[in-house]
Amino acid sequence: MGKVAVCAAAVCAAAVCAAAALVVRHRMRSAGRWAKAVAIVKELEEKCGAPIGKLRQVADAMTVEMHAGLASEGGSKLKMIISYVDNLPRGDENGLFYALDLGGTNFRVLRVQLGGKDDRVVKQEFEEVSIPPHLMIGSSDALFDFIAEALKKFVDTEGEDFHISPGKQRELGFTFSFPVRQTSIASGTLIKWTKGFSIEDAVGEDVVGELTKAMERVGLDMRVAALVNDTIGTLAGGRYDDPDVIAAVILGTGTNAAYVERAHAIPKWHGLLPKSGDMVINMEWGNFRSSHLPLTEYDLALDVESLNPGEQVFEKLISGMYLGEILRRVLYRMAEEAAFFGDTVPPKLKIPFILRTPDMSAMHHDTSADLRVVGNKLKDILDISNTSLKTRKVVVELCDIIAIRGARLAAAGILGILKKLGRDTVKEGEKWKSVIALDGGLYEHYTKFRLAMEETLAELLGEASKTIVIQHFSDGSGVGAALLAASHSQYLEVEES
Repeated sequence: MGKVAVCAAAVCAAAVCAAAALVVRHRMRSAGRWAKAVAIVKELEEKCGAPIGKLRQVADAMTVEMHAGLASEGGSKLKMIISYVDNLPRGDENGLFYALDLGGTNFRVLRVQLGGKDDRVVKQEFEEVSIPPHLMIGSSDALFDFIAEALKKFVDTEGEDFHISPGKQRELGFTFSFPVRQTSIASGTLIKWTKGFSIEDAVGEDVVGELTKAMERVGLDMRVAALVNDTIGTLAGGRYDDPDVIAAVILGTGTNAAYVERAHAIPKWHGLLPKSGDMVINMEWGNFRSSHLPLTEYDLALDVESLNPGEQVFEKLISGMYLGEILRRVLYRMAEEAAFFGDTVPPKLKIPFILRTPDMSAMHHDTSADLRVVGNKLKDILDISNTSLKTRKVVVELCDIIAIRGARLAAAGILGILKKLGRDTVKEGEKWKSVIALDGGLYEHYTKFRLAMEETLAELLGEASKTIVIQHFSDGSGVGAALLAASHSQYLEVEES
């Protein structure tokens, strides 16, 4: 009996030892995994670092590329496109003007009644129309006839609050958010379609000509006064509100910037100098790249696997289309190499672009004690449940690293524009103010991004920051386009003479 008891005790002791060893091993493994996860976060933080010295180098590189792009076509990664907009709204425009905003699977038609300096925007109305999928891959005539019909129907509903002077033709600002080679204020040939459109017979054609012919076919008497993009529309809207607006930046799904350049400072401009002496330049700054940009392995992989490798590098670091995807890639590596979410990699974490920037923003702004929003987002989007508070805190830290890098780089880009215009320093006795009009969902809704960008710009400018104002202006593609139709109206010179 004694021997049996001794044996049983020995077996129990061995079992306890084995269990203890398993616990120790598990803890050691957990500690090893956690150390690996922490190391990945630390490495990301170092590689995303954007100290002031580096940002100044980025700003200087932006200014250099701006000069190069203005000197010759193809002279820079920045296209520095001449927009032919040489008259921005002054705030005293009068009359009824229309806008057409075509940039995706929906388009908007809009009308604005302007009442001069005192009454400003008296009234505005708009309508949104979905484009049937078959028209996105059909013929140019079919697409533009559909748009012209919708525009005609909208014009037919003009109420008594909207009035056009007798004998005057209605005028339209056309926001066309696809790559175009602009040839005048109201003409431009389509370079290529994006965003799911593929209409071969429109490529190489003047999009204003195509729309005008369609309007004639449906019996609509309307003139396209200006062909613009949303960034230039934002600049126009900003200038209408404030004469000190000198540039506009869009920070949304994509990103771009436009600014007012002195016409004589554009070597590649071979036409007559405009009366105003100014010319709006569409920078297409999303395509900026420099050896000073803090790129990580995640950015390089994202670029290689994208539809446009080597292009839009700046955009891939700072815009809403990509911030959430960078976060997903970091989380995927942590799941794979540090078992961050358990022994298996969550299948949904493998899906590109499943994690959108609005979701990243919601996690980044989570102020609940248990980071409930982070837990819910991980569960709802990625099917990752039962995450610990420690894990959620790391996710918030990753959001911070990625968003703040983007915000600081955006600030450096703005500094580059200010340097080009000589507005980055304050000279003795000068009292001017420079206003930058900003728009886009990322800027508007991602508060931590917006605040970090504004704080960084103030830090970069130092004393000069007192003269620089960032101002939100929305709907450049709608109201802004209508205002540009007003400032480029065919009746303007007649009225002024």
